Amino acid sequence: MQDKPDLAALIASRICHDLISPIGAIGNGVELLAMEPGGARPEMALISESVANANARIRFFRVCFGQAGSDQRIARSEVVAILGDLGRGGRISYAWTSPGDLPRREVRLAFLLLQCLESALAYGGRINVTRSETGWSVLAEAPRLKVDPALWEVLTEPRAPAEIGANQVHFALVPEELARQGRRLVTEIGETTIRLTF
Repeated sequence: MQDKPDLAALIASRICHDLISPIGAIGNGVELLAMEPGGARPEMALISESVANANARIRFFRVCFGQAGSDQRIARSEVVAILGDLGRGGRISYAWTSPGDLPRREVRLAFLLLQCLESALAYGGRINVTRSETGWSVLAEAPRLKVDPALWEVLTEPRAPAEIGANQVHFALVPEELARQGRRLVTEIGETTIRLTF
C-alpha cells in the first residue's frame, strides 16, 4: 500500500516553486535599474539586499518544508549556496561540512534544526553543521542564548505543546522527521552553546 501524500509538504513545495520565479525577476529588474545612470543609490542597494534575502529564504523553506522523496538527493554546493546567501548580512553565520551529495531528507532534518537554533540565537551567533560517517553534529555558538525550554523539550519528547505559533512550527516537525528517518536526537544546551547530534 502506497504512503499517503504529505499534503502540507506538497503545498509548501508549490508555494516556494511559484514564488521563486517572480522574486528572481524582481532581482533582475533591480540589477537593470542599478545599471542606469544614477542607479547606484542607497535605496536600490536596500531593495537588492531584501530581494536576495527573500530568494535565499524561499530556497531554504523549499528544502525545509517541501516534498522530499526517500530517493531524492541534494548537492553540497546547493546547500552551501543557500546558507551562504541566508547568512549574508544577517546576524547568524553558517559553516557546512559534508560529502558532496546528500539525501534530501537528511538535509531537510538539518535545516529544520537550523530553524530551531535560529530562534535560540536571537542576538546572533554562528552555526557549524558537520556530516561524518557516524552521523550529524550541529553546533551553535553565541554570546547570549534565548532558549524556551518547553519548545526544546518537544524535540526529544515528541508531544506538541499546548500552543504553537507559525514561527515555531519547525519544533513540531522535527520529531516527525526523526521518526520517519529512524533517528534519535541528542541535545546539549549550555550557557553559550547548543550541540545537536543525530
